[in-house]
Amino acid sequence: MSAFAKIKAVQNSLSASEAKLAAFTLESPSALRDLSSQQLASTVGVSQSSVVKFAQKLGYRGYPAFKLSVIDALNKKAHQSARLHGEITLEDDFNEMADKLLAGKINVLSETRNLNEKAAFAQAVRKLLDAQRILISGIGGSALVAKDLSYKLQKLGLHAIADSDSHIQLANAATFNVGDVVVAISESGSTHEVTRVVKEARRHGSSVISITRYGKTPITQLADVSLYSVAESEPTRLSSIHARTAQNLVIDLLFIALIQASELGRDTLSRTNQAFARLRKG
Repeated sequence: MSAFAKIKAVQNSLSASEAKLAAFTLESPSALRDLSSQQLASTVGVSQSSVVKFAQKLGYRGYPAFKLSVIDALNKKAHQSARLHGEITLEDDFNEMADKLLAGKINVLSETRNLNEKAAFAQAVRKLLDAQRILISGIGGSALVAKDLSYKLQKLGLHAIADSDSHIQLANAATFNVGDVVVAISESGSTHEVTRVVKEARRHGSSVISITRYGKTPITQLADVSLYSVAESEPTRLSSIHARTAQNLVIDLLFIALIQASELGRDTLSRTNQAFARLRKG
């Protein structure tokens, strides 16, 4: 464990003097580089013996070993990307990580909601309700969202298909015609496989609904209706947690809007719910 991780692990069991030392170390770790134990004690407002006891409580023989551990942790942070996801770092404890993740999710949900206009959703709903067939295209994490949307549409009696294999998506798109709809899901808006599916569908006169990042992208330029999702910028992330969160909001909004707009869809959904109710009863 790094010095910072050790401090966070024992924070709840520290004395008043130790708590001051812990807070100073976490807030101003670089300052320890130039401070002796006596200087640290004076700066924080505790006794020198408190500094020694604090270091020993963390498992170090004394202040010099503790100081070296803090410097080592700082050097590692300087040479490694401490960010695991957005603002979440390697040094965060569970509560900090959970709070940051929740805040990040709330932020992308709010931004995604604000990016999308009522008129665009109304257009998308009408195209989906009028469609003979619906192909939902997505690759990687977006393929999971595509599959979820296909299940939702099927519950409403719509003929929707989604396959994670891009070649199968392309083969399906080649059979589409006027009256069919492709829903293209791509965080970047430029996923090669999805763009290829969209171009193939357009070649045969099919309509396209895109769910991508905001702005002009290869996919939105080909779409009849553009819906938007928000994710953290590329340099600050190592995964697509927020991207999936935003995309799921968009497809959930579509699902609810379709239920509101279609009495037939509501009746079909009721029948599927009744079937599951019978299943639970045995």
